[in-house]
Amino acid sequence: MTATPARPRSPKVPRAHDVTADTAVTTSSTAEDSAAPGTRTTPSPLRTVSTLGALALALPLLAVLAVPGAFAGGGTRRWFGGRAETQRAEAQAAKDAAAAAFYELDTAQRDLRISIETITAVDDTPAARRAVADFEAVGRRIDEASHQYIQAVDAHDLDRDDLEASAAAQARTDLTRAKEELERVRKELDRFADGLGPLLGKAETQLARLAPAVERARQSLLAASNALDAVRESGLRADDLAARLAALAPELTKLNQGAGQHGLPQTLERAERVSREAEAVRAQAERLPETAAEIDHRLVSLRTRAQALTTRAGQVEPILSELRRRFAVACWQDLQGVPDEAVAHVRQAEAKLAEARAAREAQRWPDATALLSTARALLNSTDEAVSAAGDRLTRLNAVQKDPRQEIERTRFAIRDAQRLAMAGRHTPDPRDARPLDEAVARLERAIGTLEGRHPDYWHFLTETEAVRQTVAGVVTRIREERGTAH
Repeated sequence: MTATPARPRSPKVPRAHDVTADTAVTTSSTAEDSAAPGTRTTPSPLRTVSTLGALALALPLLAVLAVPGAFAGGGTRRWFGGRAETQRAEAQAAKDAAAAAFYELDTAQRDLRISIETITAVDDTPAARRAVADFEAVGRRIDEASHQYIQAVDAHDLDRDDLEASAAAQARTDLTRAKEELERVRKELDRFADGLGPLLGKAETQLARLAPAVERARQSLLAASNALDAVRESGLRADDLAARLAALAPELTKLNQGAGQHGLPQTLERAERVSREAEAVRAQAERLPETAAEIDHRLVSLRTRAQALTTRAGQVEPILSELRRRFAVACWQDLQGVPDEAVAHVRQAEAKLAEARAAREAQRWPDATALLSTARALLNSTDEAVSAAGDRLTRLNAVQKDPRQEIERTRFAIRDAQRLAMAGRHTPDPRDARPLDEAVARLERAIGTLEGRHPDYWHFLTETEAVRQTVAGVVTRIREERGTAH
């Protein structure tokens, strides 16, 4: 016979066939004990089968009862809760709350950073620089709180199967402390954001002006370019306007680069300047056809006037002859050079008109306009000189015939000023009385010059006119001081 080595038996979990054998032995012994002594009893096959069936039904329950470690022990998680699981849930809740606080703080910091960037793009005052420094200080405290939170999260693995209740409690404490620190820093950040209100409002107001200002500059440049193209299509050149418009191209490039590179105040100023200059170019381009027509008209008109003045200048000499014959030297001596001056000025004006015509043909509009203005000034001075000779003769004839009209005109002006000076007063103001008394004396002296064989009528006329001007000055001052709107 071959011996079979015995297998080790577990003290905790008996084998099923051992239980069956033991049960069978017990049943057999009981049957034998119940038989009569001396009688050998043979087990009934039916009883044996029934006994084995009962044992088979009892085996699953026995097996379950014989394995006490099936629901506990061995490091596995409890199925129906326990203190460790409660602590784990509380720690997880603390972790979720800390994560929410961390996310809210990070979002608030990013939003506030945008506000700080808005302020620094606009404002370079000490208050703005101080706000930037304070934001950096708050940012350092945010970094410290965030680091504490991240350390707490990394230090505790709440998903471990063998998490002890004490470890879960410690995790909850650390995560709650991290959340409270995040919330404290968040409140500090909110207080800082509230204090930025005035600076941020000012910056946003200026930023709101930026986009419309830049767009206006672009539209003004486009309008100027379109107006220039329309003028050129009509056959007129506008080289000076084109040069002015081309000079604005670098400014447009800087506008496109934005305020971030060139600063908001500088960009706003640049946009306004570009708009203003482009608008001027556009307006001049649109007026250019009208300007050309006006220059043509002025050329014709001034040429006609120069011809007329040439004719009138020839009439000055006869007037001077009559003045020399009838009046004293003082009455006409200052007019002696009028004929020669008139001829010279007309010639200069005609030369300027010729230059203006050449500039017009070359479409040098500013040059043509300037030359026409010079020609007109020369003709105006010539017209005044030629007219002065005729006016002198007319006025001298009138005063020689009857000087009383000039005298009464001047006396009336003096008496009117005297009444105004005494209105509402018993005594005149010395500031009014003195110049008016001097005016009366001056008029009397001018009247005295009319005596004699060859009176200086021109001196008399200039004196009476000067007296009237002095009196008019006194009247103006009195009315201004009294606030009388006469």
